[in-house]
Parts: sequence; C-alpha cells; structure tokens
Amino acid sequence: MSLIKKINNFFSKVESKDLLGVSLHQHSFAFFSCPEQGESQFQQINSPLAEHPQQIKIQKEKYQLQGQCHLVLASSQTQILQVDKPNIPDNELNAALKWQIKDLVNHSPEDMVLDYFDGPTLSGGNDKINVVCASKKELLALIGPLNQDGLILKSITTEEFAFASLLPVKDDACLMVCQQPNEEIILLIVKQGKVFFSRRLRGFAHIATKTEEELSFGIVDNLNLEIQRSTDYFERQLKQAPIRSIEVIVPMANEALLARKLAENTNVAVNLFTMPEGFNHAREFAVSLGATKLNNMEPIK
Repeated sequence: MSLIKKINNFFSKVESKDLLGVSLHQHSFAFFSCPEQGESQFQQINSPLAEHPQQIKIQKEKYQLQGQCHLVLASSQTQILQVDKPNIPDNELNAALKWQIKDLVNHSPEDMVLDYFDGPTLSGGNDKINVVCASKKELLALIGPLNQDGLILKSITTEEFAFASLLPVKDDACLMVCQQPNEEIILLIVKQGKVFFSRRLRGFAHIATKTEEELSFGIVDNLNLEIQRSTDYFERQLKQAPIRSIEVIVPMANEALLARKLAENTNVAVNLFTMPEGFNHAREFAVSLGATKLNNMEPIK
C-alpha cells in the first residue's frame, strides 16, 4: 500500500537501480542505501520530526544518496481507520472517503492525502475498507529533498506495510510482533502477502530498557493478552484459519528472552524473525530495508 499515488512523478526521470529506504521516527530517522554497485549501508540520524526534511537534505549530500527512494512515515504522521466501504465505483473512492472520515482525523479535507486497502468482510456484515490518512503539507515538505538531485521518490508507506513486506508470501497466516527502536509495538497478521489485521499498541515503546524480571512479570503477560485478542478477532470474527506462527522482531538485548516468554503462553511456534540473507545484523533497520521490498507484496503504482 503506497500513499504516493496522488503526489509522485512530478518529473520524468531516467531511473537509477540504486535503492534507498528512509524510515521516519519521532526523534530520529534511519535509512538503508543499496547501490547497484558497491556496499549497502545503514545509518540512523538523531533529529526531531519537524527537522527531518532539512536533515534528510543534509544527509543526502553527506552520503551521496541517489536512486529510487521509498519513504516510511512515522506512526504519528498517519492515521489508519476502518470504515464501511462506500458502494460507489473505485475511481470515486478517494474523493468520497475524504468526506466520510473528515470528522475522524486531524486533517481537513484540503490538507488530506489518503489511500486505502481492503478490509475484512465480517460474517453478515458490510465490506470494510482501511483508510490511511496523512497531511499533504507534511508530505510536500518531505518530497522536496527526496525527489531531486539524483533521487526519485517511488513510494510512501507505513511501518505496517514495510514490516510485512519482509515476510515470504505464504498461504498460512503469520502474526508479527514488530517494533522500531523506541517506537510502539505493532501487531500484524499477514496472509498470502496481504495485511489482514494491524494494531498499534501503546505503552511498549521503552520495552528495550526493561530488565529480565520486568519482562517476565507483567510486560510479557500484557503483550500476550494483546496477541490473544488479535488472534481471537482474526479467527472468530474474520472466520480465518488459525495462525501458524508468531514472528518476533523487537530489536533489543533481551529479544530472545521475549520470544521464549511469549512461547510459554501459546500453542503455535514463536520464532525470532529471520532477516533477509545478509542483513541479520541490521534488525533495528528492518523498516528501512522493508520499504525497498514493497514489490514483494504488490506493484508500486
């Protein structure tokens, strides 16, 4: 799912095969640069969210970044809503959705950029649609430094889709427990390369600072409860076959302990997520890497 439909391709350019994934956080941003020739690199830059456009421009020049760029917005920059799907032609959906959600989001219809992906069909219920909304003003500020001087902005997406793009496409459903450093944990259920369910949890942003004792008594129990709620919804409300595995990517010193503790309260396999070959050292940059692999899930439009 890419938010770029409405605002990309301002200029026609000869496309480089170099790749750049940029992931924005509240107090920093990270990037993964993969040139067609030469070594890949990962970097994290400390910067307040409001200063990201300026800092991205500085780092682009410092590291001579170029090629096809894929941007992942910070969770605070997007809102994801599930609403009833309007019974209108698909080519009219974007315009209609702006007015359908205008009282539910922080942006006016004039400052709204949105995209959507199909939601679940509940038994006996209406078709649902998931709407992803962001500020046009914020996006335009970011587009400038990422769509000039050797860079071509190809997609704008969310953490959920960047994480999910790292999974191989399988018929069996998989639940991901995933987190970027110092951000909130996200629960995803992915099946056949599609995001069936996503939920942003609150209160887990500083889980990496917790001791083994704190993880063992309280934190893991709370996380297990949220996982159980999510799997119950997926299996009972959406009438889906049970998930077959839980993949954990929460980069921190006690990540293996977290996975073991989660496994104690479930009947499915709990694994430390295996990064793509050659990148297991870069777990904290999973979103930046995943942004460059969106084609694994669906064409970039």
